[in-house]
Amino acid sequence: MQKIVVVGSLNMDIVIETPHMPKRGETISGKNINRVSGGKGANQAYALGKLGGDVTMIGAVGKDAAGDALLHNLRSVNVDVSGIRQIENETTGQAFITVDDDGDNSIIIIAGTNGLVTKELIDEKADIIKGGDIIIMQFEIPLDIVEYVKEMAVREGKTVIVDPAPAIPGLPEHFWNGIDYIKPNETELAILTEMNMKTREDLIKGARVMIDKGVKNVIVTLGKEGCLLVSRNKEEFYGPYQVKAVDTTAAGDSFTAAFALALSQGKPYGEAIMLGQKVSSVAVTRKGAQTSIPTMQEVQTIWKE
Repeated sequence: MQKIVVVGSLNMDIVIETPHMPKRGETISGKNINRVSGGKGANQAYALGKLGGDVTMIGAVGKDAAGDALLHNLRSVNVDVSGIRQIENETTGQAFITVDDDGDNSIIIIAGTNGLVTKELIDEKADIIKGGDIIIMQFEIPLDIVEYVKEMAVREGKTVIVDPAPAIPGLPEHFWNGIDYIKPNETELAILTEMNMKTREDLIKGARVMIDKGVKNVIVTLGKEGCLLVSRNKEEFYGPYQVKAVDTTAAGDSFTAAFALALSQGKPYGEAIMLGQKVSSVAVTRKGAQTSIPTMQEVQTIWKE
């Protein structure tokens, strides 16, 4: 099995359950509130650990109760946290997540220590990156650091996976050059390309814009509609695994983790995508971020071949 390195964010999620998303100026009564370990980077690392991957995480938390809890949670599933720096007198990142009765969510992120992932920190942990085989990143740490790690990983011949969330329009082409896989959902692809996405043909056109920018493969996750893979010479659609969603918070992170795990085990990209769909389909039937992520045994039991 290959080694996977996740470079990214760690947040303490404050999850508010509500009947519906409040409109502008509207006050509504929430149903429940919970604190859950999260952050896209930490979610992906946690999922990889829980699914049985060989994973190390690089990032930053504060020397506070939230930081301690996040580190403890990652260690509980055998994630190597030697790449995570605890910073004095700084606050661990936070995310405020509203989940409605349909399982849809909206998220506000406070960067905290995620904004303090620096080139100096990356240089200090460079041996971890060089010792890995697959490098995963997201957009909840500074973008110049994402590009800095990407360039290091490409020089070292690593497989680079980027989950471009939260999506940002207008990034220069050199930012994308050399990335093996990006995994936007359809909304994120629309933001990245500044195009309207109404049909599957629109999605393919948008994915090809990213291919022209230097990305080798674009995986567009479509929720209950399935998944689309576009590369230079192919377009492939993968149907969904139908479930009743109660909370979509960690669905994309679960997909990314399972996809990377399958690649680390030498499986072809098609099998990797299907495993990603299976794992994410289980995660959306449960509440929370890391609390929703299944073990591989649970996935295999639910989706027996």
